[in-house]
Amino acid sequence: MKADIGVIGLAVMGQNLVLNMNDKGFKVAAYNRTASKTQEFLATTAKGTAVQAAYSLEELVAMLDRPRKILLMVRAGEAVDDFISQLLPLLDAGDIIIDGGNANYPDTERRTQALREQGIRFVGAGISGGEEGARHGPSIMPGGNEEAWPYVKLILQAIAAKTPNGEACCDWVGKNGAGHFVKMVHNGIEYGDMQLICEAYQFMKDGLGMDHKQMQETFRAWNQTELDSYLIGITADILGYQDSDGSPLVEKILDTAGQKGTGKWTAINALDAGVPLTLISEAVFARCVSALKTQREQAAKLFSRPNPIIKGERESWLEALRLSLLAAKIISYAQGFMLMREASESFGWQLDYGNTALLWREGCIIRSVFLQNIRDAYAQDPELVFLGSDPYFRDILQTALPEWRKVVAKTIESGIPAPCMTSALTFLDGYTSSRLPANLLQAQRDYFGAHTYERTDRPCGEFFHTNWTGSGGNTASTTYQV
Repeated sequence: MKADIGVIGLAVMGQNLVLNMNDKGFKVAAYNRTASKTQEFLATTAKGTAVQAAYSLEELVAMLDRPRKILLMVRAGEAVDDFISQLLPLLDAGDIIIDGGNANYPDTERRTQALREQGIRFVGAGISGGEEGARHGPSIMPGGNEEAWPYVKLILQAIAAKTPNGEACCDWVGKNGAGHFVKMVHNGIEYGDMQLICEAYQFMKDGLGMDHKQMQETFRAWNQTELDSYLIGITADILGYQDSDGSPLVEKILDTAGQKGTGKWTAINALDAGVPLTLISEAVFARCVSALKTQREQAAKLFSRPNPIIKGERESWLEALRLSLLAAKIISYAQGFMLMREASESFGWQLDYGNTALLWREGCIIRSVFLQNIRDAYAQDPELVFLGSDPYFRDILQTALPEWRKVVAKTIESGIPAPCMTSALTFLDGYTSSRLPANLLQAQRDYFGAHTYERTDRPCGEFFHTNWTGSGGNTASTTYQV
């Protein structure tokens, strides 16, 4: 009997996806470039399963039912192209290649088109959930050649996480690079969520003087509120974890954060699209600042800092902090959905935003109860431009604003860095201002560069230039948008 699908790449994610497929009754053929890794997998973790081993790409392809379906779980970039090149001579028209890695969406766009021209159906599937998700049910965001979806739908939805209502956290996202774009935005929001939680942790530890048990109990309590999420839950676990000497392990971890690029891609795409993705961008920069450990230690000796201890009733401050975290989280998601909307309209992807929230409801790193409310918001208004305009989220933001301002002001006064919580608030203030000082900015641009401006008392689209100095002349530069 032929295998239903082949998997190339047996690192942690690849192995766990193979086992997940096997559990769901699918026959899987597994291949790794290093044969010893395949042998070890079959002799240990996959022992006793129906998983079959292949020791060459020719053998792998020969083991598969038609149309052949091959999932690549290899490092994003050149490795994907290398395997595609090796597979092409072995495949027939109609066969399907799925890239399950963290590909940059332009690569997926390129591969989808190039392979379509050669008769091969390519799927770029973002997969989130880490090794646990891969094993027991990840969030899967497939896009690419839509002709492939009927053939891979059964497998991908079977292995995906399920909502409390039994819905699969996997559905077709859109053509070409849509799946990997949505996965990229997911990872950007993940950057924002993690940094916001870290800012709350520092506020508790340095500002409120809380010990790790108290912080753990607080995060556990918060996880019973609207903040109920995977990241809040693991934060409570981490804060309660003790090293061999009984001290909190988290305080022995070097404060330099790593990153693999998806958050940076999100920020770059936002800049290219002109979408103010301020919170996620600040989360990326916060990791960059953390990496400057030696420079930070030297600079710390040069600048005095205020006393960070915050006076006042602790429980009152903790509720203010909880509301601030919740409000900033709303802004993070709102900005992410603004970016997806811009991309969808630019590329003709026709993204379903409520469905995207469903894909993230379980299985992925940003899974939370909160996402059901996002899904409901887009179900009520599919054309919702700003998530904060939905009645449910607008009420939270309006309730949180006074406490949020108080927390942000206190972080600045106390010298506790909170770039994401602060940028989220300033974004909301700017976004909800009917008039901003950009009129002065346009006057400055026209003064030094004759860039022109529009007037409030004339129709939009009519541009003017002023000879501000009397010697600049009346010639204006061409009007265009970058």
